[in-house]
Amino acid sequence: MLTHFDKDGKAIMVDVTEKKETLREAVASGKIYMNEETFKRVKEGTVEKGDVLGVARVAGIMGAKKTSELIPMCHPLLLTGIKLEMILYSEELYIEVRSIVKVNGQTGVEMEGLTAVSVALLTIYDMCKAMDKKMYITDIKLCRKTGGKSGEFINE
Repeated sequence: MLTHFDKDGKAIMVDVTEKKETLREAVASGKIYMNEETFKRVKEGTVEKGDVLGVARVAGIMGAKKTSELIPMCHPLLLTGIKLEMILYSEELYIEVRSIVKVNGQTGVEMEGLTAVSVALLTIYDMCKAMDKKMYITDIKLCRKTGGKSGEFINE
């Protein structure tokens, strides 16, 4: 049964009233590829617009907190933890962004994790686009989720 539609086929927000509160966590990731010069400047912190990775981290946190404002059927959640990691791969010339989002609630945080990653990657793109028009974002995915009725899901 599709849970985002009522009996008449109209889009609805899922009713989680009867669900139990559990600790829920989602891990998501994505990548941004760039040219060698751009990668070097991001790594060294010499991009004119400022600390690219620091700004992207804050943007990702803000994105997670605003997910329900961006995705119509997402519930507003009182997130209890948001962490973003930036992993630099010098040989392959990409940055991987990983988010870990937590809540003690009635619904999961997969969308918040994916939004955090997406916003962080878009922020890196925005801050570096003047230097590298060929950057591209790829492989945004849910890596793992825990909690709730369906339990653990691993996609790594």
